Amino acid sequence: MKQKTYQAAFPVILVLVVVAFLSAIFLANANLSFAAQGKNKSPAMDRISAVEHTEAQIKQLQGTLNIKDDQKELWNNLTAVMRENAKDMDALAAERAKDRAENTIPLNAVEHMKLHSEITQAHLSQMEKLIPPFEAFYESLSDQQKNITDIVFRTGKYGKHKRK
Repeated sequence: MKQKTYQAAFPVILVLVVVAFLSAIFLANANLSFAAQGKNKSPAMDRISAVEHTEAQIKQLQGTLNIKDDQKELWNNLTAVMRENAKDMDALAAERAKDRAENTIPLNAVEHMKLHSEITQAHLSQMEKLIPPFEAFYESLSDQQKNITDIVFRTGKYGKHKRK
């Protein structure tokens, strides 16, 4: 009887020892400061610049809209404002990155809200500059071009927008 109990208990103890050993190895190599992980981003997680993103948007729209000769001047006005806005956003992002690098003390909640308010104001200002040339260009589009533009701006791409 004692032999059977020992035979049944040995595999259970062996499994527990192996699990404890593997857990110790895992925890010894794990980075337990989860809040600090945001600073250790891989190069693949780098932010794409606003200029690069805007150029991709311009290329996408230009490729899908088949802009006519009589629309080119309005198109050029629109893309000039888009590019200017993108440069402004990259400058703002660079300024924020410099501030973060120089300031080792994290922002408190109020400062963080003020920062987001500044960014929102910059976006609003850019939208106010963008709407008049976009509206003029949109009015020059054919019905088919308007439909394509509506789809692109509604979803960000063709097809249904996928939510995460």
